[in-house]
Amino acid sequence: MKITKDEVIHVARLSRLHIDERATEKFAGQIGTILEYVDKLNQVDTEGVTPTSHAIFLTNAFREDEEKEHLERDMALANAPEKEDGSFVVPKII
Repeated sequence: MKITKDEVIHVARLSRLHIDERATEKFAGQIGTILEYVDKLNQVDTEGVTPTSHAIFLTNAFREDEEKEHLERDMALANAPEKEDGSFVVPKII
């Protein structure tokens, strides 16, 4: 599908984008190439192929909740950038 420079200018104006003449020609070519590829994809026979919303047929990627021992305080604070009296030091929010 061919797209004209006028169409690129029209869409740019709707998007409130300022593009120069050279960029208009470049975008017209690039958008035309993309639309040709999309048209090629539309020609693929998809009869009998069920529509999907995700590439992987995975229904639940979560693990089961399991009760485990908690981390010791020293281990939890081992990589803390700042700590004081056995607690994390974080910036004040309010």
